[in-house]
Amino acid sequence: MEPFERARLDAYFTKIATQFAPTEQAASFLITHLLAERPGFVRAVAAMTRLRAVLPKPKSIHPAAQREVEQTIPCDALSRELFTDPDTALDYLEARAAGEPVVLLDVGGYFAPALAELHSRFTGQILGVIEDTENGHRRYAELDKLPCPVVSVARSPLKDPEDFLVGQSVVFSAEAVMRDRGDILHGRPALVIGFGELGSSIARLLHAKGVQVTVSDIDPVRRTQALSQGFAVARDLEATLATAGLVLCATGARSLKGEDFPHLRNGAYVATVTSKEDELELDALPDVYSRRMVGEHVTRYQTTGHYFYLANGGNAVNFLHGASVGPFIFLVQAEILSAIRMLTRADLAPGLHEVSSDDRAAIAATWLSYFNR
Repeated sequence: MEPFERARLDAYFTKIATQFAPTEQAASFLITHLLAERPGFVRAVAAMTRLRAVLPKPKSIHPAAQREVEQTIPCDALSRELFTDPDTALDYLEARAAGEPVVLLDVGGYFAPALAELHSRFTGQILGVIEDTENGHRRYAELDKLPCPVVSVARSPLKDPEDFLVGQSVVFSAEAVMRDRGDILHGRPALVIGFGELGSSIARLLHAKGVQVTVSDIDPVRRTQALSQGFAVARDLEATLATAGLVLCATGARSLKGEDFPHLRNGAYVATVTSKEDELELDALPDVYSRRMVGEHVTRYQTTGHYFYLANGGNAVNFLHGASVGPFIFLVQAEILSAIRMLTRADLAPGLHEVSSDDRAAIAATWLSYFNR
């Protein structure tokens, strides 16, 4: 990022932080993709809260960005296990923010398994959670009873530009991985599993490149949407896997189970838009499969008479090339900052909430004044 771009970004976040400054500051914990542009957002969170720690997602850490953040804020190792066991999660929060009101900023539902215990046992107060992703939104929605408010920006209209551009970056990276091995998209039918915001963007972009696309989704409404947009819709996943040369998993949940992999067409490429733990049941793959690296970012899985390729170890393929979506990501980040004010007011009932349309409009107007130049 050029110095003038960084200055503009810092000025934008300063403006947003001023617009949505909370009356009282709370402590916070921030889970994030620590990409090259992310320190500006981290500084904004630190301006609006007492930011106790940044927990970078392990597969998306830009070393220079982490070094910059660590100069002022601790960066702690993130894993699902840290917040799966309530006692471990509680010990962590107590060590960093005992007795304080706390806002949890999440990407992917990490805090969900221990949230009820944290809310009832923490010596401070869990004011609530802010969730950025559809995968995480569903994790919180699936809890029997939310003990505190959860503000989700996953379905915000301000996220639409990001989803579209992430779809572009996924297609770009999947194609780049294939080209590195001398393969191309054309003539290779694609299967997109999941037809949400990301999956539908991926399907449209593949179609624009002349790729034959079939969609699979467990939601019958989304299947009808895919049909209405001109895509084939899989009636039988097993049969469709046998014909697809590229499988892109975009559900944020379990796309392929262990028993699905043997049905893949020989030489098929498999790629995801999120982590392998969420999308792929690789641990349940039959033991007869061996694996070896056949490229910098490609693993070949093989058994007698069958083989397929896995891009980026099953993790988000677009992170191979930075996953940049330009300044549009700053719209959603600003919405996250506005959600901090919502939670620090401490007047929301337990349950799922969204940022108001008025606040979204104010964010969009501010963004346009800085980036529509």
